[in-house]
Formats: sequence, structure tokens, C-alpha cells
Amino acid sequence: MSKRALALLQALLLALPVFTAAAAAPAPPVARIEPHELVAHGDVRIDNYFWLREREDPAVLDHLRAENAYTEAMLAGSAALRDTMLAEMKGRVKKDDASVPYELNGWRYYQRFVEGGEYPLWCRRAAGTGGAPDGDEQVMFDGNAMAKGQGYFSLRVAEVSPDARLAVFGIDTTGRRFYTLQVKDLVTGRVLDDVIPDVTGSATWALDNATLFYSKQDPNTLRSWQVWRHALGTPAAQDVLVYQEDDETFECDVARSKSDRYLMIESSQTLSSEWRLLEADKPTGAFRIFQPRERGLEYSLDHQGDRFVILANLGARNFRLMECPLDRTGRENWRDIVPARDGVLLEGFDVFTDWLLVVERYDGLTHLRVIPRNGGEGHTLAFADPTWSVGSEINPVMDADVLRYAYTSPTTPRTVYAFDMRTHKETLLKRQEVLGGFDPANYEAEYLHVTARDGTPVPVSLVHRKGLPRDGKAPLLLYGYGSYGASSDARFNGNVISLLDRGFTFAIAHVRGGQEMGRGWYEDGKLLKKMNTFTDFIDCGRGLVERGYTSPDRLFAQGGSAGGLLMGAIVNLAPELWRGVVAQVPFVDVVTTMLDASIPLTTGEYDEWGNPNDKVYYDTMLSYSPYDHVVAAAYPAMLVTTGLHDSQVQYWEPAKWVAKLRALKTDDNPLLLRINMDAGHGGRSGRFRALEETAVVYGFLLGLAPGR
Repeated sequence: MSKRALALLQALLLALPVFTAAAAAPAPPVARIEPHELVAHGDVRIDNYFWLREREDPAVLDHLRAENAYTEAMLAGSAALRDTMLAEMKGRVKKDDASVPYELNGWRYYQRFVEGGEYPLWCRRAAGTGGAPDGDEQVMFDGNAMAKGQGYFSLRVAEVSPDARLAVFGIDTTGRRFYTLQVKDLVTGRVLDDVIPDVTGSATWALDNATLFYSKQDPNTLRSWQVWRHALGTPAAQDVLVYQEDDETFECDVARSKSDRYLMIESSQTLSSEWRLLEADKPTGAFRIFQPRERGLEYSLDHQGDRFVILANLGARNFRLMECPLDRTGRENWRDIVPARDGVLLEGFDVFTDWLLVVERYDGLTHLRVIPRNGGEGHTLAFADPTWSVGSEINPVMDADVLRYAYTSPTTPRTVYAFDMRTHKETLLKRQEVLGGFDPANYEAEYLHVTARDGTPVPVSLVHRKGLPRDGKAPLLLYGYGSYGASSDARFNGNVISLLDRGFTFAIAHVRGGQEMGRGWYEDGKLLKKMNTFTDFIDCGRGLVERGYTSPDRLFAQGGSAGGLLMGAIVNLAPELWRGVVAQVPFVDVVTTMLDASIPLTTGEYDEWGNPNDKVYYDTMLSYSPYDHVVAAAYPAMLVTTGLHDSQVQYWEPAKWVAKLRALKTDDNPLLLRINMDAGHGGRSGRFRALEETAVVYGFLLGLAPGR
């Protein structure tokens, strides 16, 4: 097809009306009105849709199904376009792809897909020695066979035993992240009789290859609060509770040090950490505290030779890397390896026998620095793209001189490299193969800054077709998150090509509440300063309009979970700026949820959002909580998604929000709620089934975007 013909086709696709069925669609369902009084600090709020919390009420399920039916009818006009884009996205995926094998204890482990498979096969081969070839492939787990007949399926292969014979794995078939642990004998292929239900899916072996440690969540709040010990061949009812975290703001988990010498229990909350250690060859012993918890002291650790290596914020807002002797672990014995530096956030580290890998963030971007064990400045890897994402890949062996890392950018598919830490020689191991005629030379990434209303420069990453005119006529999708200190780094997204090739620009606003610009960036977007997250995003949208990247009738926004809260806030604060908004599993009923300690994940997040039992934080939350600020006004077109089994943001938050919007909004723009009745927070499982949800979102956006 010629470039001119392709351009004409793209323009036609952009002009296709997504809502051709709107006139024939049934009216939106009218939710039942049942006023429910909520009182706190003498303030009375009336919630007309509180009844939607009753998950087992047939009327609630009928309401959700009616919303789905309405959404399907309203989106009927985009069915052909969705099918086209779904075919495009599937067509870019290599059907029989495989990961780069990594070696551990004489075996090479990898995952691979088969033609038509939704889930990977977990495989291994005996590693050849002395130039001998590797052994035959052994399929440890066939995800496709195990998922047969399940609406949702998640497999976690938690860990292979140190002797490489046994594998502990967990299965979740609802999406609420309750796993059932089992053990498979990889030599005989037999699944053992050990069955441990309703746990987190996280587990680790002791060095005796016969003892498992695993974490368990509270069935009501879903807080991971216990660590148990299981002896193979015994009933789960006889398992031993080795640690319980009684502070409701903390969670705990268990793992083994990279050196295999220690079992480690980490207890942590937003502002504090505490670790416990036990020799991994003495599984029935007692764990000892490494450094007692202190409010405001966060640390993580691993073992390297004759020392522990500690990443801590002790006297260092942006963290520092420290060490201590094996027998004196209190913080008074910690000494600097990498001191704190202004403008440099230490995000993580990895240990090798002779090396340390330090993950540093500055100028909004992540960098990798390798430091010799015996000291020295080390070497920082260099990258040429304007914006990127990079991180350590799977490096399970201590005594290694080669670092495996993964790099990606908006125009560079995920690429795995082997970097020789002695010689600095770099070898490309694998680059994600993108089919369908993808050529990175056709696309351009940018990294710029928009000045927020308080004068703060906010980074923005963009990608679009090369040569796209900056005349305000291009549709633009602006993504944001901005919570928990989670940085939204720019990565390659093969799906978004379907938007780019139809004239869209895709952008990420690196707003405060993330950690892109250091720890202060996070602290300035949480608690009493949370409004910065929302105004940063709005100002980024306006800044992109002012620079000619788009215009308000072509500007779209997208975010999920806490990013869905962001979406809810911006449609209240600046509804006129957006043509359409996609809010996925949105956390929108902030005050009511944070006042209810029985709801999963509430108490552990008081240091993120505040405790509304304190009136100062109550008033702050109430100032931005999207559900509480719905008024009789015009709103942009909106697509809202959720999952019935969501364990993080309960389905009723978006359901209530949409019901209230329907009752009050004064515009004729589409308002659609799409509920996945078989999934949880992460949406549908399976590599191709998940693409169907992406196609729905893209069809919604394209149906609203005017052609050039």
C-alpha cells in the first residue's frame, strides 16, 4: 500500500464514529437510590449508591450486567475497528517467543510460548559442561494445559529447591491473589500431596530441600501478615507459624539471600522496615532481628561474603548504600559504601562475589553503576535515547562477572544485554522481536519539561510518528500515575503502535507522587501535598496544548488504580481540557474507603494518603476525592473499567462513581462502565486475551478523535 493510500485509510479510520449504535442503545440503567448516611468529625455525607457494595446481592449483579450490556451497545460501532487493531497487536507478537535462559545450579531456565498459547511453558535444560551441548528440554509447567477451563489463571513458580529437584508453585483462578501452593517433583513429574491453600504465592526453600517458608494474608484485609514453615510430607494443618506482624500498618514476606546463607523475613510499611534473619541450613531455628524498626528508617539488605550490604535512608533522604559486619548488625555499625548525594536517588542494588550493582536515578532517568567489591568509582553504563527504562535482569549466581540487564525505550523493544563487569564488554543476548513491519526509524521519542503552576519543571516522555506536524491537530493520549513513589518510566509498548500509526502521540507525565526526580518528588505528591499530583498532570496537558502537540478537543487521559484516582480528580478540576478519559480500576471513593479499616489494604496506606480519623487528613482527602466532588456539570467522554474480583480497588468504587455521574452530569458525552466479571485488579489473564481489553480502550479513543 502506498504512503498516500495508507494516510487516507488512517484518516478514514480516525473519522469512523465509534458510537453509531448510541441512538439504538437502551438508556443507561438507572441505579437504585438508597441514601446512606456517613458521618465523620461532625461532617455528614450522603451516599446514594452505598448499596452497590453488596457483592452477593442479585440486584447488584444485575446492575453490573446491565452496565456491561449498555457499554457493548454503545461501542458496537467500533467492533470492526477493534477487530482490526486486535489483529494488528496480535500480529506484532512472536507466537513462539522465548526468554533468554539463565543458569542456576547446573540448569538453564527459561519460559517459552507456543503458537496459539495464552500462557508460557516454564522449561529448563541441564547445562552442558566442558563444551558439551545442553540436555533435552524439560517442561516443568505447561501454563496452557493448567489453565484449561479457567476464566482467569495465574501461575507463580515461586522457587526451585537448592538441589534443583523440587519446585513450589502457586495457582490463582479468581484474580483476588489468593494462591494455592503445591510442590512438583521435577525428576518424576509427580505433584506431591502437599497443598497449602489461600496464601500469597510467595515461598522459599531452606537448604535442606525439605522445608518451605511461605507468607499468608489476612482473609479480610488481604494484608500479608504471617510467615509459616511447612515440612514436606505433612498436612498444612501442622505447619508452624514462625512470625506474625501485629502492627496493622505493616506487611511481611520471606525470601532467601542471594548467597543462600540466610532466610530473611522483611516487615515493612511506607516509612519503616524491619528484617529478621535465620541461617538457611537451620530451618527450625529462631529468627533474629537485624535492626529494630524505627519510625522513618527504611532499609533493605543482602549478604555478600563477610558483610551485609544495606540500602538505607539513615540520614539520607535519597538513600545511601552501607555495610556492616555479620555479627554486629545494628545501625550504629553501618558504614558507607556509596554515600548520599544531592540529586541522586539510590533505588536498588545487587550483590556479586566481587561486584556491586547500584541502581541510581538522576535527571528523572535510571542508571546502572558497577562497583568493584574492593572499592573504586566503578563504571556507569551509558544510553543514547532521550528517555528510557533500564534495570537488572535475572542474575541469580553470586560468583559471576557478567551482569545481565534489560533496556527499553519508547522506540527500542525490550533488549537483554550481558555486560562483562571486568572488561566492560557488552553482548546483546536478545531483543524483543516485533513483527508486522515495525521499523523503529519511523518513530521518534522526546523528553521535555513542562512548568507546573508553582514553577516546578515536570518531565514528560513522548513518542509519535517521525515528522508528525506540531500544529495542534494530532490526538494525544497522556498517561499518568503518581503515587506510592512508583516511577512511570518510558518503555516500549508494541500495542500503542496502533495509535501512533493512526496519528496519535503517546505521552507520560512524570508527576509528583512518583519518584522520578528523587525522594522529594514522592513526598511532594502524597498526604497533605497530594493535590500536586493532579495539578501537575493538568499543567502537563495544558503545556502540551500550548506547544502545539495537540488541542483540548484531541487530548485524552488514561490512568489505572491510583492513576484512576488521578483521572477522577482531573475531570473534576479541569473537565474542559479533555476530549476523553480512560479510568481503569480507579480508586475514586477515597474518604469512605480510607475510613473503613475492614476493606483490604486500607490501614497499610495511612502514610500514603493519611488517616482520615485525623480531621486534617480527612479534610485533605475530601478536597480531592472524586466521588465526593461529582456535581451537575459537563464532563468529558469517559470509559471506566473494573473487575468484580478486584482485591485492591473494590469494584463498587467505580460502579458508584459512574452511577453518580450518570445522575448528575449535564452533557451528552458517552459514559461507559465495563466490568470484567471473571477477573481482578490486573484485568484478564493470558497474553492475547488481555489485548482484547486494550483494543476496547483504543477503539473508544479513536472513535472520539477527529481526523487531521
